[in-house]
Amino acid sequence: MSDSIKKYEELYDNKLEEKMISKGFGELDSHDEEHVMKVVCKHFDLELTDTWSSDCDHYIYEESTADGYTVYVSSHDSMICNVSENVFYYDNDLSAELKQAIYDNDHDDVKIYLSMLYDGEYWIQDSIQDLYIELVELYTDICKDELTDEGFDEPRSADMLNLIANNE
Repeated sequence: MSDSIKKYEELYDNKLEEKMISKGFGELDSHDEEHVMKVVCKHFDLELTDTWSSDCDHYIYEESTADGYTVYVSSHDSMICNVSENVFYYDNDLSAELKQAIYDNDHDDVKIYLSMLYDGEYWIQDSIQDLYIELVELYTDICKDELTDEGFDEPRSADMLNLIANNE
């Protein structure tokens, strides 16, 4: 690959990273769990809380059964709980529940109650990380479109082969 092609690819990649950073999705920040949580919440205009209140848009919490087993409840209404639809014996389904609650409530000032928000639950981080990855893909496309509008064409291997064939 010629030096000019490598330089153009570097320039394009640097410009793309600058745009991603300006939108909160830079490569370095993607490894910071707190930053990832903040960016996802900002995008969805979302507040995750572990403080119970009746004005939440969705509730995910832990309960104990009469005989001492732990179950998990996921519901949009704090007063209604349909056992066959809202109660989970295992927490491995809660990641999908949280993501769906975020998608379903994607409007201004969404508040989701998570009783175990600060307990280090893997499924909360998995949900937020999955949403972050989806947002990175979305914003990458947006930034590439912006670069195209600014006159920077995305490097493509076929285009590079043509450049090599014609210029070298």
